[in-house]
Amino acid sequence: MPLDVVLFEPEIPPNTGNVIRLCANTGARLHLVKPLGFRLDARAVRRSGLDYHELAQVAVHEDFATCLASLSAGQGRLVRWFALTTQGRAAYETARFAPGDAVVFGPETRGLPETVLAQCPEERRLHIPMRPGARSLNLSNAVAVVVYEAWRQLGWA
Repeated sequence: MPLDVVLFEPEIPPNTGNVIRLCANTGARLHLVKPLGFRLDARAVRRSGLDYHELAQVAVHEDFATCLASLSAGQGRLVRWFALTTQGRAAYETARFAPGDAVVFGPETRGLPETVLAQCPEERRLHIPMRPGARSLNLSNAVAVVVYEAWRQLGWA
């Protein structure tokens, strides 16, 4: 599936492990933006359930600007990306995903910072509907919801 998933400063190893597994099973490419809340050496990877990294395309970037530049370089144009935020105006399923798009998720404890959200046009700031008063979904669950919707829209390619 020609979709890129970006985890901005992920903090919890099992969540990232679940996202790696999701990407391995859907064909999405995963990009991790430092700083990470865990180590990626072989021992830490096995212990944290991150061992699907060999089955998925995973790249680690020093910062968000470097990540966007890398994604854009692969396409020969600025990458179109969507920010997932509880403050998003549009629900995720209203987006019309296209091959080469990227979906960006923030850290588990604080979400995407304003410095990142300010770079994303408001119409591409998406939310996942939830019941009133609910805090938020687990990061790996939120990624799964959006990735499967994008994959469905792309015809399960």
